[in-house]
Amino acid sequence: MEQGYLIHLHRKLADRIHEYWVDAPLIAKKHRAGQFVILRLHEHGERIPLTVVETDPEQGRIRLIVQVAGKTTEEFGDYTAGDHILDVVGPLGLQTHVDDWGKLIVIGGGVGAAPLLPIAKAAKSHGNTVNAIIGARSKELLILTEEFAEVCDELRICTDDGTEGTKGFVSDVLDQWCDQGAGYKFGIAVGPVPMMNAVAKVLKRWEIPGLASLNPIMVDGTGMCGACRVTVHGETRFACVEGPEFDIHGVDFHELTLRNRSYTEEEHEAVEHLHACHLTQAINHVRTEA
Repeated sequence: MEQGYLIHLHRKLADRIHEYWVDAPLIAKKHRAGQFVILRLHEHGERIPLTVVETDPEQGRIRLIVQVAGKTTEEFGDYTAGDHILDVVGPLGLQTHVDDWGKLIVIGGGVGAAPLLPIAKAAKSHGNTVNAIIGARSKELLILTEEFAEVCDELRICTDDGTEGTKGFVSDVLDQWCDQGAGYKFGIAVGPVPMMNAVAKVLKRWEIPGLASLNPIMVDGTGMCGACRVTVHGETRFACVEGPEFDIHGVDFHELTLRNRSYTEEEHEAVEHLHACHLTQAINHVRTEA
C-alpha cells in the first residue's frame, strides 16, 4: 500500500480551490517565500509544481492551495485529511529577494493570491509598507482576503463582475491607485499570464520596477523538460530553476502566452480520460452492488 506525506487538514476555500496542510518537516524548516514544491499523488501520477503558501516548522507542516485546472489537480481535489501524497520534493526555486523598497504594491489574480501571501509577509517583516490588490472573477472565487488585510497596510479588492469590491480588473485598480499619488517604489504580480501582462503595462506607464512570478509556465520543476523556457530581456531563462520571479518589464509575455498554451489539447484529453475512468468505476460499483 502506498504511503507518503500525510494530509493533516483539508478544506475547500472556494469553487474548485482547495487548501491542504501536509506533513513535510524538512521542507517546513527550509522553505522561504517564493519557493515551491513538486508533488506526485501516486505511483502513476504526473509531477506538478505548487507554491508553498505557509509553513509551520514546529508542527512540521506546509500549507498548499490548489486550484482544480487539469487532470492531477482534479484528482487532488478528491484527497482529504488522512490521505497520503506519495512524493513531495522541495523547497525548489529561488526565494523572493526582499529589499528596502519603502512602499510596495503586491497584485494577485485568482489563485495567484496564494503564492503572493508569503511574499507580502516577508516584505512587511522587512520593514516595507505593503499595499495589496486582490482580484477574481467573482466574490465566490476570492481567497485569503482576510489574511491579506491582516498583513498589509491597505487592501483593495476587485471582481470582474462587481460582486465584491471594485468592478474591474486588478490592473485598473492599480492604475487608479497610482493616479491618486500612491507613490509605489516596487510592484510584484502573481496570477494568470494575461493579468501579469496587463499589470506590467501599468507599472511601466508609472515607471515602477517590479517582478512577475512565472509559476503558470512550470511543468517539471527541475529545468530538465525545458517547458518553462521564457525570454527575459532577450535571453532564455528557465522559470523553475532561475525563478520563478523575473523582472516584469523584461518578460516576453507574447511568447509566454503561446508557450503556456502548448499542452492545452493534451491536458483536455487527460481530463476526459479521467472522467471516463470515474464513470467506468461508478458503473462497475453499481453492478457489484446489484
